[in-house]
Amino acid sequence: MKIRMPARRALRWVEFLLAISGALALCYCLFTVTGAWIYQAWQGHLFKAALLREQPEPAQTVAPRRRLAADPGAIVGRIEIPSLGLSDMIVEGVAEPELRLGVGHIPGTPLPGEPGNVAIAGHRDTFFRPLRNILANDSIQLVTLDGTYQYRVVSTKVVDPSDVQVIKPTRRDTLTLVTCYPFYFVESAPKRFIVRAVRSTAS
Repeated sequence: MKIRMPARRALRWVEFLLAISGALALCYCLFTVTGAWIYQAWQGHLFKAALLREQPEPAQTVAPRRRLAADPGAIVGRIEIPSLGLSDMIVEGVAEPELRLGVGHIPGTPLPGEPGNVAIAGHRDTFFRPLRNILANDSIQLVTLDGTYQYRVVSTKVVDPSDVQVIKPTRRDTLTLVTCYPFYFVESAPKRFIVRAVRSTAS
């Protein structure tokens, strides 16, 4: 059965529109990734320069000298997980504009160096993708202008998005990392992957 000319034209238009849509989606992804990379590189450079000026001593006290962040998007510090090759700037807030540029400190939870449960979130398909390979006893560092705070991973688990207990206050100084799960899920991921770490006594 032959396809009539109008039908062929319609198919060509559909193919053309699909190709344009794919190209635009690819350009958007490249723009987003490139923008995040440039932001991380520039903010990392500024943060390194600030560290050299501040020359922070090893973090021995419970609380930092000052609160490091107030406005959404303000730089909190840097998270480093040497075993995963992860080193990313932490920004204040977890709205999409913040999480597009870095990992976000969850408002309402303590800042690095303050007592309690410091909570940080990141996208599973960008900054926090390496978390899929994290293991118990891996070392995590939170580097701030007030000092470097050392943590050791004690557990990982998968929870529902409604489970906010994971970011509730804790008696022990704790770090909680949150990202979506499964890591390779195509659509909006239905679960959350939680990494729990405790503050090392030496930090």
